[in-house]
Amino acid sequence: MSAKRVLEGRYEVGDLLGHGGMADVYSGRDLRLGRRVAIKVLRRDLAQDPLFRARFRREAQTMVGLCHSAIVCIFDTGYEEVGDDSAGTVRVPFIVMEHVDGWSLRELVRRGGLTLERSVRYQLGVLSALEFSHRAGVVHCDIKPANVMVSSEGAVKLVDFGISRARGDLATTVAQAYEVLGTPAYISPEQARGEAADVCSDLYSAGCLLYELLTGRPPFAGDPLSVAYQHVHDEPVPVRTGFAGVDAVLVKALAKSPTDRFQSARAFRQALQSAAKGSVHPEGIGAHPGALETDLPAAPVPGRHAGMAIADC
Repeated sequence: MSAKRVLEGRYEVGDLLGHGGMADVYSGRDLRLGRRVAIKVLRRDLAQDPLFRARFRREAQTMVGLCHSAIVCIFDTGYEEVGDDSAGTVRVPFIVMEHVDGWSLRELVRRGGLTLERSVRYQLGVLSALEFSHRAGVVHCDIKPANVMVSSEGAVKLVDFGISRARGDLATTVAQAYEVLGTPAYISPEQARGEAADVCSDLYSAGCLLYELLTGRPPFAGDPLSVAYQHVHDEPVPVRTGFAGVDAVLVKALAKSPTDRFQSARAFRQALQSAAKGSVHPEGIGAHPGALETDLPAAPVPGRHAGMAIADC
């Protein structure tokens, strides 16, 4: 039997939960406190790259300062000494964070059948997290279904601040590497044009998220360049929820010009709360998400990924 992998003599590493271009996420256990955790580890082949190490460190520093019920909590950080091909060692950084037993919104959308009540509730959780992070001066820059977890109790948790930026940081533009762009299906028109991301950019991405919660797919589809062009020039197929107020909130959130959108997450949240009053069954039964003016294909049912704290790294 192989020995358990334990980081810094404290964090026992379990099964792989998710992986992406920069890091892998594992289930884990804090042996000192006896609690379940999630452990995000920078990919070994990137650990010697100063750019990726700095980005990983910035994510940890950012999230430590964001203590909010709708944002996944950071508990600790550290390094693991691993061997490299030259018989030397590499210090691979890791982040220990809150364990979320549940699903990503990407999984729930693919499963299908989200009610309007649930869609609005999940969206309000995301906007609550953005309201807090924006007040703290942090723009997330990558709002998408894969970066929102829903616990088995229904709590919303925003994750992955790996490409977040301080407000006013002009570095977050399309002219830089793809990794700082966010995901093409959810980037704002100004990001697609190579301009700086700001609060209103996050709110546009949140509008794309709401569109997908209501319809089962993002506003635009195609290859990355085509999608970026559509964000700048095209209007998405209108959504008809049957409640004009909700539809109007979505239209405003997806305005091409930042000045025509909601100017704060709080304004977006309050408008959606007001529009949704009376639009859902008290228990969410019999309420159905809005449909596009074209038919949607049935979504496959994914498996559950219990304990994932980061759905896409």
